Amino acid sequence: MASEVSAGQFRAGEGLAEGAKPGKGKVLLVAGTHGNELNGPWLFDAWNRDPCLRPDTELALVLAIGNPAARAAGRRYLERDLNRSFDADRLADAGAQELELGRARQLLAAHGSAGSDPCLVAIDLHSTTASMGNSLVVYGQRPADLALAAGLQGRLGLPIYLHEADAAQTGYLVERWPCGLVIEVGPVPQGVVHPTILRQTRLALESALEVLAEARSGSLRLPQELVLHQHLCSLDLPRHGDGAPLAVIHPRRQGRDWQPLRPGDPLFLSDDGETLIYEPGLGLEHDLVWPVFINEAAYGEKGIALSLTRRQCWPVQASWGAALAQLAATLNAAS
Repeated sequence: MASEVSAGQFRAGEGLAEGAKPGKGKVLLVAGTHGNELNGPWLFDAWNRDPCLRPDTELALVLAIGNPAARAAGRRYLERDLNRSFDADRLADAGAQELELGRARQLLAAHGSAGSDPCLVAIDLHSTTASMGNSLVVYGQRPADLALAAGLQGRLGLPIYLHEADAAQTGYLVERWPCGLVIEVGPVPQGVVHPTILRQTRLALESALEVLAEARSGSLRLPQELVLHQHLCSLDLPRHGDGAPLAVIHPRRQGRDWQPLRPGDPLFLSDDGETLIYEPGLGLEHDLVWPVFINEAAYGEKGIALSLTRRQCWPVQASWGAALAQLAATLNAAS
């Protein structure tokens, strides 16, 4: 990262081109990107029935169910994972006509930054079967995203998974908006609405909106440091020659997301009861790694039993806050 500079305070509109006018877009809230994650959509249903229950914010919001067809079917997706369907090349391919690609195009046409009802920030609400707690996922190192995540971490202390440099997993929804992140809360089984998950989701969302509102008004102050967990690689379960799993996550590792994993620690338990230890791959021999999304039910089809990260502490850069302030200055106020 660049040399440390003061996080400071950022003025609304700082860095805007001369003559630029605020009020160019809204904040897009998405739930049900995966049709069997029900807690975000449950909140949306409640807010649509009684608008007084919506988060109290000065910002104009758009609420969208990401994959309504999959939600109606009670499935994660119907033809392909919607949250891997926002790759620009795939969206531009006229021959690619899976249902979720069509839905991605619809969302961008309606609420993309150049859409008919444009939004500049996307906050995607998810739940997980893994013991991730109340956490954030950020894709890549866009300055405004990092500022938003830092502001949230400064308020709530949420852990952050920085997912990047993973060619096998691309096309995430929030990457198609100028700023965005995922609020990820668990553990909760697929298809279950849980009051704790509802409360944690709402708390993180309200805090995110507070950060954006402060950036818009010029009163945002960010912490000096950002602690995050940077993606290294993902591990699959050990498998037999025919592809069937020969082991499960070891009980001493299950439920220990965000906790360090050292060489020699139990990682898997084989079908004959043998403990299989963690042996670092090439290039990771001297790294302390921190697993996330351990035994996430939806990732089995992707060959992912857990992902390994490196814990990093970065000085918050003034450029991050300036980028978020510049973008937030163009957010519409609630009517």
